[in-house]
Amino acid sequence: MEQTDVIILGGGLVGLALAAALDSGGLRSVVIDPADPALRKDASFDGRTTAISSSTHRMFDVIGISDHLPEPGSPIEKIQVADGLQPGGLCFDPSEGEDGEPLGFMHENRHLRAALLARAEAGANITLKWKSTPTKVVRDEFRAVVTLQDGSIVAAPLLVGAEGRNSPSREAAGIRMARWQYDHAAIVTTIRHERSHEGVAWEIFYPSGPFATLPMNDDANGHRSAIVWSVPREDAEGYLALSDAEFAAEAVGAMGGFLGKVEMIAPRSSYPLGFHHAARMTDRRLVLVGDAAHAMHPIAGQGVNVGYRDVAALAQVLVEGARLGMDLGDSQLADRYQRWRSLDVMMVSMATDGLTRLYGVPGKLASKVRRFGMGMVERIGPLKNRLMAEARGTSGDLPLLLRGLPI
Repeated sequence: MEQTDVIILGGGLVGLALAAALDSGGLRSVVIDPADPALRKDASFDGRTTAISSSTHRMFDVIGISDHLPEPGSPIEKIQVADGLQPGGLCFDPSEGEDGEPLGFMHENRHLRAALLARAEAGANITLKWKSTPTKVVRDEFRAVVTLQDGSIVAAPLLVGAEGRNSPSREAAGIRMARWQYDHAAIVTTIRHERSHEGVAWEIFYPSGPFATLPMNDDANGHRSAIVWSVPREDAEGYLALSDAEFAAEAVGAMGGFLGKVEMIAPRSSYPLGFHHAARMTDRRLVLVGDAAHAMHPIAGQGVNVGYRDVAALAQVLVEGARLGMDLGDSQLADRYQRWRSLDVMMVSMATDGLTRLYGVPGKLASKVRRFGMGMVERIGPLKNRLMAEARGTSGDLPLLLRGLPI
């Protein structure tokens, strides 16, 4: 029986980040995942990207993930918000403040996965068990024990469920979920365009769904941006069936042509949009992180960053608990994690859901009300700064890693 400090079920974007955070604090972990990592190492660009908030970027620097990125992310210098193509939107510009730190950074998903995998492989306290599936999981008052398909057994004081939206750990614990599906699907891809994006991300709201452009690093052939386009679910197949030229023309129309001529440079993919929120993030010798505990609309790009905030808080709770000689599966530590994360997760989840519903109301009157509200936010400095801090992930009681400090 292999003994470790923490067993992490799931080696995705959040699970591997947790392993790195624990490793940087001197705690051992075993990561168990049925995937084949070789497929991730050799992956070509498939158009999927992730916006990493500035606070997440600080954590990546501290725990050594940034050192393994194939290229630095593209900084998000401003966020422009508009109701359709009407005038009178919002502009979040951190250069107006004291530090001028970007709001976040855009990365290709394949680069993030490569960096996380390389960091995990370099970790002195990380054991990776790829192509491994748990056949039995037992959590009792003394420890968590996981039996794998090959017959090997791993035991630890604490089990972490990081398996994503359909978490078997969450289901086995009987944790209730609030969940619903939106009548939308997200289409994601990457475009090359004539004019520079100048580091600006755009969120353009239409009653049919928001259209977002996110600045990517330029390549040898020109300027690039990622697209996340929420469309009615019944229309998604139609958008995917368009030729590249036809889809590019639709995208130019949605953004009002501000990036000039557009061409497609990556495949289009689509996924249904839904919301779920766990009634609690803990059970006996179990904690949930990332999509295992919560998933939200991508309207503000907060999904994976909320998961990384889970990572930073849990790592701090466990490392500090270990220094006090506590059992890492002690309910006191789990309760501290639950208290730390539950309010933030709930607030962000409900805010994204509320925005989705608010901007989905059709009609000229609704549009006028929204633009009036955005104008008020633009003029009220403290409110605008609070919203900008939310976008950067720097509001509330920040864990040390998100402040750029080691635990």
